[in-house]
Amino acid sequence: MYKYFFKRLIDITLSFIGLVILSPLLIPVCIGLLLTGEHYIFYFQKRIGYKNKPFNIWKFATMLKNSPNLPGGLHTLRKDPRLMPLGGFLRRTKINELPQLINILIGDMSIIGPRPLVDKNFELYPDHVKATINNVKPGLTGIGSIVFRDEERLLSESELPPHEFYKQSISPFKGELELWYQQHLSFYTDAMLVFLTAWVIVFPGSNLVHSVFRDLPERPEELKY
Repeated sequence: MYKYFFKRLIDITLSFIGLVILSPLLIPVCIGLLLTGEHYIFYFQKRIGYKNKPFNIWKFATMLKNSPNLPGGLHTLRKDPRLMPLGGFLRRTKINELPQLINILIGDMSIIGPRPLVDKNFELYPDHVKATINNVKPGLTGIGSIVFRDEERLLSESELPPHEFYKQSISPFKGELELWYQQHLSFYTDAMLVFLTAWVIVFPGSNLVHSVFRDLPERPEELKY
């Protein structure tokens, strides 16, 4: 009942309230983006969504429009030269993700779920993950987002090229985390993931998530901090 009714009701309520409450923050960000960088506010990108159907995700623009075709491709590193003037700040604070409240309100996404990926990154998941990960709606945040809150640092510090490190280490583990979420989907799990999202924004070095959820898949050695 929670997964098919109350979760959607909570999504509609919280996304609407969030857009209203956050409007004093969102409006100045819109103005700042309009006046800086390449002078555009929103970035729309095709992502794989519920039941593996594509949709357009909303984000505040943080990168140059041509960034996917520049060195670095789909992966963003720390101090990435493709970032626009406000881009680094918006990405560190996750403010760039807030327009996805619109995706949640119209039903493309949920507050909590697996992060929706572009085709190329989605195809890196193992087959058993690809077959089941989108049996729930993709989320604004979730267990993968919390555990990989500093993915840019991992990519930056790896000796492998970013796309290879993502393919070999990050993608398989992230997929297992998202399957764990589906096995534990409940109001309690979602409520704790909302709390933990806020927690790691304030305390980015915290590993509280592993104390709250003690049965998470074990992190591979190369991904340990």
